[in-house]
Formats: sequence, C-alpha cells, structure tokens
Amino acid sequence: MKSNSFALAAMAAAVHAASAYAQVVPPAATLPEVVVTGNPLGSDLFELASPASLLQGAELFQRRGSTLGETLDGLPGVAATGFGPNASRPVIRGLDGDRIRILQNGAGMLDASSLSFDHAVAADPLVMERAEVVRGPAALFYGGNAVGGVVNIIDNRIPQTAVNGISGRAETRFGGAAREKATGIVLEAGNGSLALHADVYTRDTDDLRIKGFARSARLRAADPQAGEAQGVLPNSASRSDGGAVGLSHTWARGYVGISRSAYNSFYGTVAEPEVTIDLQSNRWDLAGEVRELGKAIRALKFKAGSTDYEHVELDAGAPATRFRNKGKDLQLEAVHGDIGPLRGAVGLQLTDSDFSALGAEAFVPGTSTNAKSVFFFEELPLGRLKITFGGRHERTEVGSEGGGAVPFGAVDPRFGAAQTRTFSGNSGALGAVWSFMPGLALAVNGSYTERAPTYYELYANGPHAATGVYEVGNTAFGKEKSKALDIALRMKSGKHSGSITVFNNRFSNYLGLFDSGNTRGADGELNPADAGDGTSLNTGEEILPEFAYRAVPARFRGIEGEGRFRLFERGGTIDLLVHASHVRADDRSSGQPLPRIAPWRYGAGVEYRRDRLSARLDATVYDDQDRVAAGERPTDGYTMLNAALTYRLPANGLRLEAFLRGVNLLNEEARNHVSFLKDIAPLGRRSAQVGLRGQFH
Repeated sequence: MKSNSFALAAMAAAVHAASAYAQVVPPAATLPEVVVTGNPLGSDLFELASPASLLQGAELFQRRGSTLGETLDGLPGVAATGFGPNASRPVIRGLDGDRIRILQNGAGMLDASSLSFDHAVAADPLVMERAEVVRGPAALFYGGNAVGGVVNIIDNRIPQTAVNGISGRAETRFGGAAREKATGIVLEAGNGSLALHADVYTRDTDDLRIKGFARSARLRAADPQAGEAQGVLPNSASRSDGGAVGLSHTWARGYVGISRSAYNSFYGTVAEPEVTIDLQSNRWDLAGEVRELGKAIRALKFKAGSTDYEHVELDAGAPATRFRNKGKDLQLEAVHGDIGPLRGAVGLQLTDSDFSALGAEAFVPGTSTNAKSVFFFEELPLGRLKITFGGRHERTEVGSEGGGAVPFGAVDPRFGAAQTRTFSGNSGALGAVWSFMPGLALAVNGSYTERAPTYYELYANGPHAATGVYEVGNTAFGKEKSKALDIALRMKSGKHSGSITVFNNRFSNYLGLFDSGNTRGADGELNPADAGDGTSLNTGEEILPEFAYRAVPARFRGIEGEGRFRLFERGGTIDLLVHASHVRADDRSSGQPLPRIAPWRYGAGVEYRRDRLSARLDATVYDDQDRVAAGERPTDGYTMLNAALTYRLPANGLRLEAFLRGVNLLNEEARNHVSFLKDIAPLGRRSAQVGLRGQFH
C-alpha cells in the first residue's frame, strides 16, 4: 500500500498515539439541521422542497460502517449495492450507478465506482462529519447524472469559518463480523484568520464471518459443490488508509482555502477468489466564498477539484487490468440580490474526465467526457407558502478512443473506430412548501430531467468479470428523459418529528442492462458452441451470458417515511423511532419488474438517554423479494436486530465515550437483494464491536 503524500506519512504515527482517545462527532443537538445540498441558499430540512436526509452527530455514529453504502443503507429510500463488505455505493429509490451523484464537499468524486459494483468509493466514512442525501432528481444543480439523487460527504477539509485555538476528535473501534481494526483522527487549529485542518485514518479487516454457507440454498440446490466455503466469506479482507491536509484564510465575509487528500485501499473482490484490487486516489480541492458584495450580487462561491484515480486488479498477485480516471470539476455560483420577494442564484459548472482501462478484463475503451452547464434557482416566499423553481442547460461530449492499446501492443477490434457523441440536455424543477398549520407542512416537487448516456452505456463491449456477464453498449442511444413527482407531508412539534413521502418517476427511455438471451465467448464470439465445460468449442474461451444496454419505458414509484416520537421524559428520555421504505420498478412496455430492486423494508427502535448513558435497540424487517426480473433469483426476507450502548466517561476538557455495538443479534442468514453477489456473499453473522470516541475544544 503506497501513501503519496509526505504530510500524510508524517501524521501516520499520530494514529496509534491518539487511539486511546477517540473520535467522533459532537452531539446531534449542537449541529443545525440546515442542508446546502439541493439548495444554494441553504435550507432547513423542514422547508426544503426536495426530500432529503441529514446524517450527523450521534445518528452518524450509530450508522457508521466501513463503506459509504453501508453507512447510508437504511435511511428513507436508501439501499446499498453491497458488492461484498469492501465496495458499496448507495442506491436511492431503486436507482444506482451514474444516476446517483456522489460529492465530496460539493465537488464531484470522479472515481470509478459507478462503472462497476466491485469498485469502491474513494472515501472513508471514518472522518466524515456529516452526509446530506437528496432523494429524487437533483439534476438542477448537479447535472443529469443526479436523476436518482445526490450524496454529499462533508468533512470540513477546507474550513469555512474562523477557528480559534486547537480542537480535535478521534475514534478507534475493534471487532465486528470482519474483526475490524479502525482508527481515525481529525485535528483543527487556527488563530481566527488562518485555519488548518488535518485528518488521518487507517482500517484493517479480516475475511467476513458469515452464518452458514457463502452460497445460497437456491444456488447450492441447483449446483452442488464439495468443500465449499462455510462460516467465512473467502477473499473479503481489506486494508485501507488515507487522510488530508487543508488550509484556509477566513474573514468576516468569506473564506478561501485549499486541501490535499489521499485514499488508498487494498481489498478482495469476493466474486473471484484470486482477484484483489489495489486502489489509490489523490485529490486537490480549492474553495472559496465572498459574501455581502452589494445589492446586485450578494455572494460569490466557487468549488474546484482535481482527481487522479487509479486501481489495478491483481489476479493471483499479478497485474491484470488497470483502471484510471483523471478529472477536474469546477462550479461557480452567484447569489443575486432580491428582485422584489424573489431570492436566487445562477451558476456555471465545468466537468472533464479521461478514463482508461487496459488489460485482460477491459470491457470499455479509453474515453473522455466533457460537460458544460449553466443553471439558475429561485425562491419566492409568499407567507406560509414558499415556491422554488429553476432550470439547467447541459452540453456533454462523450468520446471513445475506439480499439486502443491492449497487452502486447495489439489493437482490440471489439471497440471499433474512435467516435464522439454530443448531447444537449435541459432539466427543470418546480416545487412548493406550504406550512398550512404550525408544525405541519406539505411539500410538492416536480422535475423534468434529461441525462446524457455514460461512456459505458455507449461503448461497452466485453466480458465484465465483476458481474460475470458480457456487456454490450449501444452507440446510437439518445438522451434519457424522465419526469418525477414527489409529495411529502412533514411534522415537527417539540420532540416529535416525522415525514411520509410518495414518489413517481417515469422514464420514456430508461437505459438499463438486460439479459439479451444470447451468449458470448470472452473474446466476443456470439453464441459459441459449448465444449461441455462452459468454454467455447472453437476458441476455448469462457462462455458468458450476454447483457445488453437497452432503452425501455420505465416507472419507479413508492413510499417512504420516518418518525421520532418522545415517549417518556423524566430523569431520562425514551424515544420511539419508526421507518419504512418501498419502491416498485417496472418496464412499462412489458409490465415486467426491473432487476435488483430492494424489497419492502420497515422497522422500529427505542432509544434511552439518561445522564452519561444512552442505549438503542433497532429492529428492521426486510420482506421476501419474489418480484424479480428475468434471470434473477428471489431473495428470502430476514429481520436485522441491532443494538448500541454508549457511556460518557468522566474526563476534564474532553468528551470521552466508550461504546458497545451489536449487529445481527438474531444471527440471521441475510442476503441483500440489491447486490449482484447476493447468492454468493451474505451479510455478516452476529457480531459485537467495541470502541472509544472523543473530542476536545
């Protein structure tokens, strides 16, 4: 594992020295519930037209996992791809991949996690301060690739407000089904003008311990095997480390700053017993804001990021395929002066990335993607009613290098001649929030989105080892178009709060990956004769099912809700927590279900707090999923019972807490229907995790 920053290497020793303290986050009550994702003017959750969730403080600690997907899984409308324990992206309302935009402090991640489910998101939740999740289309601010939603990881690597003195937080945790050992430290120091941020983290896990066999009962019945894995998920261990250094200058009316960060990870892919991934991502970020400029322009903001991402897939330790993505993202926003009661902002976004995949398992050619966008957003308050509206125009070029260099200097004919496709997309949204009674509000948001096809939807043509299929794109695709409507009822009264949302998202031409009914040899041979052992009689290459990208009319609709209600308050407090999520997704032309859609999920929990002690017990029921696409197997339901106990230790000048966390207390054999690997990689067995977290000011 390489570390590419001198500053990070210098900090590494501090991890073990500080691990007797611990990390995490201030109490949730000290952090405002104001979100910036989805509204450049900022908004309270209760008054945001788009459905959103905010994860921070104690709630973030309860959910924090080893991956971003695992951490966010269980929020209203949010599931996770779960490609084993080491690679997991969020899935929002049944949409995943490039329909979910993942940001870091408002700038695009520009890794390769959307290309393949075995590619990890290049960020560790251990030093994340908060996460903002916008559910449903957010193309207005983040482009057509946010048609499913946005996840914004906020870690304060460029401090935006004055820092006086030194503060910090740290966390160390041990145990769990993967025998995790993880430590993260965050330090900030400043003199009221200059502010320094530094963080560092390290994580090691063993192979995941599981209940029973790695392969599902359905798979074992169809294909019995001797000596198969039981009790442990092979090739699921991992180790990762990284960190960042950031410096900013703050003053009464703004800030400007820079940060440098690195993320390194080495992990098993689970799907292939001899394949591991060695990943490095290095990133520079610039950001700034100037407020109170004048009547015409009240504030200017900018965010810029440059990412150099690379991972090598190793087969039995030997390099097999190298993926690389180098990209830049720039966003400028100007908040204009009030025009009567109208408040708003205009913006410009430029994104450029160059992707390459070289090696035996490269199923896409080298590509470049360039997008230029302009957008506007307006708010119109009318007493108890607030109306929001805006629009975005985006021009995207997606170019292919065609049959490029492959091992031994050959040219791969699968990718054809180089070509470039250009798309002009328009998106718009209109929303309203009506506070019709004290503590009650009705939010309605409608949107129209046009999304340019991604490079792999256009140009894929090859065996994709992670999914075990031969993927074929279509260079003739046009823009993907969709219309969405959300209606939410929200309640907030004292210690009680809750919301329930219904949604409907209709695609005129949803670009999905479907079983074509054909087979391919790994070299591209169509419907080859089988030699009897799953290989081509003509070439000896492995035979794979062909999955082709097709444009189909589709509809995603569902309901989601959550609530927190104070049951008892005398000496200590007891809160009841409830939640439920459901999505149904169909190909409207055939009425058939779309693949990998999460089942009904509902649950409840109780949380007790008194003085230094807090305890929480949560139960979530995942229904059977037997409404499946062609070629999919059903998934049995299960109940996940988790618990957490936290005790704040006496410590002068420190907030120091010890914790004990229990996961899957019923020891269920749990399989995530959303995962491509559900039949060979269950979730972890019953386990316990202990740790220490703390902070000082």
